[in-house]
Amino acid sequence: MTVRMILRKKVYEVKAGMTIRDAILKLDIMPESVLPVKNGELLTDDEILKDGDEIRLVAVISGG
Repeated sequence: MTVRMILRKKVYEVKAGMTIRDAILKLDIMPESVLPVKNGELLTDDEILKDGDEIRLVAVISGG
């Protein structure tokens, strides 16, 4: 039971059943630095990952 998470061109695999926020933290990525997207829809941090999901992590760009 795995979920693919893609950040830029890097593919990560995490276990299904955890929240998106927990999965992002497990990958040592700051949750505030990415936006999780599935099938073109923005997801919330508390969304539970399901087996076979493919989540794109879109890097947030900030500037001053």
